[in-house]
Amino acid sequence: MNDAVIVDAVRTPIGRRGGALSGVHPANLSAHVLESLVARTGLDPDVVGDVVWGCVSQTGEQAGNVARTAVLAAGWPEKVPGTTLTRACGSSQQAVSFAAATVIAGHEDVVVAGGVESMSRVPMGSASKNGEHFPAAVLDRYGVDGFSQGTGAEMVASKWGLTRRVLDEYALRSHELAARAVDRGAFDGQLAPIPGVLEGDEGIRRNGSLESLAKLKAVFQDDGVIHAGNSSQISDGAGALLITTSEKAAQLGLRPMARIHTSAVVGDDPVIMLTGPIAATEKALSRAGLTIDDIGAFEVNEAFAPVPLAWQAETGAAMDRLNPLGGAIAVGHPLGGSGAILMTRLVHHMRDNGIRYGLQTMCEAGGLANATILELL
Repeated sequence: MNDAVIVDAVRTPIGRRGGALSGVHPANLSAHVLESLVARTGLDPDVVGDVVWGCVSQTGEQAGNVARTAVLAAGWPEKVPGTTLTRACGSSQQAVSFAAATVIAGHEDVVVAGGVESMSRVPMGSASKNGEHFPAAVLDRYGVDGFSQGTGAEMVASKWGLTRRVLDEYALRSHELAARAVDRGAFDGQLAPIPGVLEGDEGIRRNGSLESLAKLKAVFQDDGVIHAGNSSQISDGAGALLITTSEKAAQLGLRPMARIHTSAVVGDDPVIMLTGPIAATEKALSRAGLTIDDIGAFEVNEAFAPVPLAWQAETGAAMDRLNPLGGAIAVGHPLGGSGAILMTRLVHHMRDNGIRYGLQTMCEAGGLANATILELL
């Protein structure tokens, strides 16, 4: 039976909304990481059987199958196809799962998976307004007028007894760990800087304090605990991973970094919305025959601070293994690109530190979540 391995993984630096990457077309952001994969691996793009790309707001400059546009913008052969998918924030993590399934099934030998989001150029929610795409039957089923991730984050904080101070302390941790990672060069081997535009992640803030965060107004409830400082930043960025089989990698003279050991996806309560990673982690570990203690590093997307904290409380994962390089609170969350960006961070961290197993999971709009377990090779 075929396996699925990651040969290389690369990402752009993540830009702030309206920042350095706001002048770059999302297809060009995507093309940049495709070109970087070729430059880093020596891969002939002619052998790529498909490009599977995540993107959430598929409108404006991100409409019309941005994966195909990116292939052409990268100057790759016209014969290389591309397809664009959405599973909300987990879109490019799902792209990796589809790519892995494709090479395992033998439908293609080499697939590039990744994703992009330019939240500066294509604002979040520009494709539709909350609630408009839900029929009355769905809204009536849950007794709501619409579904809100912010409201879900408040619900998670309340259910797990997470105070504003606890959430703010976690937010400061994210920035501190990300800054440390930058200072020791932890991201150097995974970044594809855009010369003259952006060399490193733009959103990291140093020397933050609980006092400064306390001045920020709660966004979703007057008496709430969720604010801009303990939520993910609105961002621009892209990431890409080269996926093939061990056999094909050997034929091409490529050395894999990690094996895609197990993939899982779940549906969960769409009202609280953000608790899916708990069930997805349990499902992935059960399929893999592993325990939480077998995993040496976790990437749990920091959409809002309550998400990884509730996940950690339920799974019992060691805190020092959770988002050891910081997360989206510090560096940002470019929606459709985040799954590939997190996986790029994870696989390089595993390689750099000799960690055998890593797990990534993301909460997603609609009460969905992906979980993927990687094994170092």
